[in-house]
Amino acid sequence: MSQYLLELASLMAIFSFAIVSPGADLAMVMRQSIVHGRRPAIITSFGIGTSLMFHVTYTILGLGLIISQSIYLFNIVKWCGVAYLIYIGIKALRAGQTEISVDAAPSGEPAKSQSAVKAFGLGFAANALNPKPVFFFLSIFSTVVHAHTPIMIKFGYGLVMATCLIAWFVGVSLFMTTPRMRAAFTRASKWIDRASGLVFIALGVKLATEKAA
Repeated sequence: MSQYLLELASLMAIFSFAIVSPGADLAMVMRQSIVHGRRPAIITSFGIGTSLMFHVTYTILGLGLIISQSIYLFNIVKWCGVAYLIYIGIKALRAGQTEISVDAAPSGEPAKSQSAVKAFGLGFAANALNPKPVFFFLSIFSTVVHAHTPIMIKFGYGLVMATCLIAWFVGVSLFMTTPRMRAAFTRASKWIDRASGLVFIALGVKLATEKAA
């Protein structure tokens, strides 16, 4: 059990950087809050979290299949993951201050009501159609989760990550759409990118130096 707790802690330490880094999901939730209000934004947050489980599911099942079938295929996937982690790490280190821009409703016009299905679908599609999580989850699961960890335990890790992601974006929906909070986040974004860049590069190096179990 202690091994699994250590794996989960390692996953969450890495995932926390990905959660707070500015990106399309954050802009989507902020726009939903401004244009349609808190309720649609919160529902959109649940859509994003559900989509994360979609990525986690095919990562876990696909990685297990690759490991069981061919060590050569696993090594190809591994080095793709290494390259991706180092790439996003360098990109994050070179990034400047990030401006989170959202388009508010036209001045003087009330925002149209949005159905729960549409709000959920927007969040799910925004995350599911993003190619970045493919290598991200493949890389971190390859690095910190043992190949023989039971699949149900791995799915449990995914549920914890999805829950934390939803909680973060619900918090965004409630607090971060005010001008003061948005400005504070913009000022901090450069340091968030630098810290996450170092983490991703270190993770890539760790993955490169490890052998498949």
